[in-house]
Amino acid sequence: MKTLAGKVAVITGAGSGFGRELALLCAQEGMRLSLADVDEKGLQATREMLPAGTAALLQRCDVSQGWQVQQLADRTYAEYGSAQLLFNNAGVAVAGPTWTTTEQDWEWVLGVNLMGVVHGVRNFVPRMLAQGDECHIVNTASVAGLLSVPASSIYCVSKHGVVTMSECLHHELQAAGAKIGVSVLCPAYVNTGIADAARNRPAELADSNPEAAAYEERVRQAVKKGKISAADVARVTIDAVKDNRFYILTHANIKPAVEMRLRDIIDGGQPRNPMP
Repeated sequence: MKTLAGKVAVITGAGSGFGRELALLCAQEGMRLSLADVDEKGLQATREMLPAGTAALLQRCDVSQGWQVQQLADRTYAEYGSAQLLFNNAGVAVAGPTWTTTEQDWEWVLGVNLMGVVHGVRNFVPRMLAQGDECHIVNTASVAGLLSVPASSIYCVSKHGVVTMSECLHHELQAAGAKIGVSVLCPAYVNTGIADAARNRPAELADSNPEAAAYEERVRQAVKKGKISAADVARVTIDAVKDNRFYILTHANIKPAVEMRLRDIIDGGQPRNPMP
């Protein structure tokens, strides 16, 4: 998709972080936008940052709920008649030892991070196939989808799922001869606000890991020290869409850790800690 002007971009998690920056860049490219988030105030703030005259519909959407993603797709197609670029971007995080995680930790994170992508694919890809024009899907994973980070088992499981689902989707679309590209975004620490994702955690899923606080504070501090901004990641991502690049690793210094994990698998050794 070398040319984006006049096409439609759907972005979940558009009320902050990567989603907001992707919305701004897509608007600058002359795209029409369908923006979704559970954070309606954040979503409105994103809308106010867009260039004057940008066509943008806003939809409150909890991506863990398939019917709400279906509503997003229905409204997008009713308004614009098509969608060419889908960013399954919404994400949340928790931390702490695996043995003290709660069922509600798992339900919340897997619901948003993994099932949110599933719902996006199920509701948009059939319509994209029916369109028959050139489209692209970007699924936001993380380097946590390529590594196994201590005290982040739930987050890693969700993001590993996004990576392998994206790979499967790529192969399937290639086999179908579809004109739909796929990318998986795998950034490391970026100050996006995800460290404070609990602000949007549903009350019915509030039972959290009793040992989470100390670990989440470490993540919060690491995120704040990130040298690459959300805007930087968005720019790299848009460039990857135009180049039809599948793996988007925004932090080159993480590659040795990924290689180390793969070497441990091939050699059959004990897994080494990527965060010693």
